[in-house]
Amino acid sequence: MRVHASVEEATLTNDDGYDVEGVIVTCDRCQHTTESFGTTSSSVKRCLAMLREECPHKERNFYVTEGGDV
Repeated sequence: MRVHASVEEATLTNDDGYDVEGVIVTCDRCQHTTESFGTTSSSVKRCLAMLREECPHKERNFYVTEGGDV
């Protein structure tokens, strides 16, 4: 199933305690979120892939951002 996910840029804290720019991607169906450092399309793609792997409902959805891309 194709599911829309929302992307938000945020300041995240890395393992060393430093603030870094990143993205938070949220499934619009269940509100599950994933985070990734960086703000490029690669970071968003990583979060979309993690949403698929971590789905709390064990669904194997195909996640897309607004406009149906990435």
